[in-house]
Amino acid sequence: MEWFNVGRIVNTHGIRGEVRILSTTDFEKERFAVGNKLAAFKKDDKKPTGVTIQSVRRHKNFILLTFEGMNNINLVEPFKEGLLKVTKDQMTDDLLEENEFFFHEIIGCTVVSEEGETIGVVNDILQTGANDVWVVKGSKKEHYIPYIEDIVKDIDVDEKKIVIHVMEGLL
Repeated sequence: MEWFNVGRIVNTHGIRGEVRILSTTDFEKERFAVGNKLAAFKKDDKKPTGVTIQSVRRHKNFILLTFEGMNNINLVEPFKEGLLKVTKDQMTDDLLEENEFFFHEIIGCTVVSEEGETIGVVNDILQTGANDVWVVKGSKKEHYIPYIEDIVKDIDVDEKKIVIHVMEGLL
């Protein structure tokens, strides 16, 4: 089964079973809604534990969650430094607006110029605030391609191919 990270459990919070989450998703309200089901992976463990969110609240830069049936620190302590994940089936396209894609759809795509020259493969995405920047590993070096309309001309996630306009100084 294919899993996608939505958060990292950085610590426990208090003694009533709350965990402190550092979100790794753009869809916090949807992913961390009360009643939502997630897979909790203990640190260095490949087998998930299914959890259902019982409560959610913000505290400083973190999200605090409690899970149904885990109402004390002893039950959630083993998940410290673990991950929260969702399955591919839970990654619904209705969360996306036009010309938006999930990271896993972009990472691994081959980037080519409008002239057909292969530039490289997207191996990471940096979130800068204004726009995402794709890290493209070329044959000789890495290129940083901003995801903006003037540069990215076509994205075909089924073919794993992205066509860009190479402006002067971009590469």
